[in-house]
Amino acid sequence: MSNKKILSFEGTEFDVTWDGALCTHAEECVRTDSKLFEKGRTPWGQPDLVDAAELDRIVRRCPSGAIKYTAKDGSSPEMPEAENTALPLPNGPLFVRGNLRIPGADPENPVHATRVALCRCGHSKNKPFCDNSHIEAGFSDTGAVGREGPGLEEKRGVLEILTNKNGSVRLVGNVTIMAASGCSRWNGPKVSMCRCGLSKQKPFCDGSHRDSGFEAD
Repeated sequence: MSNKKILSFEGTEFDVTWDGALCTHAEECVRTDSKLFEKGRTPWGQPDLVDAAELDRIVRRCPSGAIKYTAKDGSSPEMPEAENTALPLPNGPLFVRGNLRIPGADPENPVHATRVALCRCGHSKNKPFCDNSHIEAGFSDTGAVGREGPGLEEKRGVLEILTNKNGSVRLVGNVTIMAASGCSRWNGPKVSMCRCGLSKQKPFCDGSHRDSGFEAD
C-alpha cells in the first residue's frame, strides 16, 4: 500500500505509525488540543502522553489511514465505524470509512482497513490511493453528489474496494455516499466511482476513462 518510509512512535502500551505514502496532509492529527501529536516536536508523536481512549479518538481523525495504532502484541484495537461511508472531498480524494477489504498482493489475504483516501484525479502515483497529486494537476470538483441510490436495509457489513483495470473503483457492499456538504445523498449495495478525473457525473463513473485512454495499472 505504500513505498515511503513508515515512522513508528513507540509507547508503553501502544505503538503508533505514520505512513507517508498514504498521508493527504489533512492535519486532523495535529490540529487538536491533544498532546498525542504536535507540530515541531521531536518526536511529533508520543503515545504515552495520552490514555487509550484519547489515542483511539485522535488516530481515528486521520481520514486516509496513514496513522494507525497497535497494541504491543501487534493487534489493532481500532474497530470500524458502524456505517460504511464515502465522502468526495472538494477538489480532492474520496475518503472512505468502515469495515474495508482491499485486495493485496496475496489474493487470499486482502488488506483490512478502516480508513482510506482514494484518488479521484487520475494522477496519483500510488493508485488507487491519493498522494495529493490533485493539487498540482488542478483537479476540480465540488464534492456534490447528484444521484440517489437504491437504498439500504442494513448499513453494516464488509465493504470491498475493487478496481477495474484502467477503469473505475468499485465499492461493493453496503455504503452511504456523503456529499461534501455533509449530507447523506446516495446509499446502496454497490457503486462505481470515477478515478480518472474526467467523468461528467462525478463522483460516479460515466465511462470517460475508456475514451480518454486512462491508464492506472
